[in-house]
Amino acid sequence: MADKLSISKERVAELIKEFGKNEQDSGSAAVQVAILSERIRNLTEHLKSHKNDNHTRRGLMMLIGKRRGLLKHIKEEDINAYRELIKKLGIRDNI
Repeated sequence: MADKLSISKERVAELIKEFGKNEQDSGSAAVQVAILSERIRNLTEHLKSHKNDNHTRRGLMMLIGKRRGLLKHIKEEDINAYRELIKKLGIRDNI
């Protein structure tokens, strides 16, 4: 079950290629936000069909908080990069 909720290595490589500076750039904040967003989407879909899965819900809330902190960092560093990133990922600006 954990394999269905996490994302594949291939998908992570795609996200790194799309949002990173190069193919080894897995540590930049933009790449981390993209990977977290993908995991959040997967967990949200899981919770739609498993409403009482509170352990997963807690994990989801922790991921959202982590992504929020990274987005706040990006916004403080470069507001234009922040706006471009949230537009690409399709997430709201609530920071």
